Amino acid sequence: MTDSTTEVHPTFGDLGKILVIIPTYNEIENIGRITSRVRAAVPEAHILVADDNSPDGTGRAADELAGSDPNLQVLHRKGKEGLGAAYLAGFRWGIDNGYDVLVEMDADGSHQPEQLPRLLTALRGADLVLGSRWVTGGEVVNWPKSREFLSRGGSLYSRLMLRVPIRDVTGGYRAFRKQTLLGLGMSEVASQGYCFQVDLAWRAVRAGFKVTEVPITFVEREFGASKMSNKIVVEALGRVTSWGVNSRLGRIPAPTPDREA
Repeated sequence: MTDSTTEVHPTFGDLGKILVIIPTYNEIENIGRITSRVRAAVPEAHILVADDNSPDGTGRAADELAGSDPNLQVLHRKGKEGLGAAYLAGFRWGIDNGYDVLVEMDADGSHQPEQLPRLLTALRGADLVLGSRWVTGGEVVNWPKSREFLSRGGSLYSRLMLRVPIRDVTGGYRAFRKQTLLGLGMSEVASQGYCFQVDLAWRAVRAGFKVTEVPITFVEREFGASKMSNKIVVEALGRVTSWGVNSRLGRIPAPTPDREA
């Protein structure tokens, strides 16, 4: 008989080895919280902290956590190169080290680790699962209306311009199968921020992968400063517009799959 006071976690051994990639830059207040929550939500998952040489000591704090947790690794990068570059480095590290599922997750708690089992469950029937704020059941907490309008509008514009059947194209809480990432042409990706997330989702659709959205509750960060800026938004709009126009003109080739090392 199971003790009613014991928390029972779902298991995902059928998916293979799972790696949660958490990019950081000045997340000293959040790194301990987010890693402990991931460990509690999916104990079998491993964690890779990809730190961009944070001046506030986030990388050193992650090293200390890794010292007592063999399933937590730290990837020290030379400097701040952007979210997309950090994820791509994390993906390559994960693939090279034998992981079968690679998860994108923010360090600030906006992507709730407690909802990770929802993404992993859906991945059993998909190639890529997106945690979506804009499908039925999804929501945002503690956002001003202006920020929500910008996010909804960016996803709508991207969906229409690129003709992808995805409600939340810019969201960054995602679970990929290894073979999906290899099929996206990661070596060709140069975009960052919001634009990086749009790029990968669009590539997945163009490559014929099955993309599934599941509802999540996105919670605004409590500690630290957001990395969002007008420059990132302008870059994303410009690139999406260019991609959409060139796609209609037949100038966008299919993604070139990467080879596994």
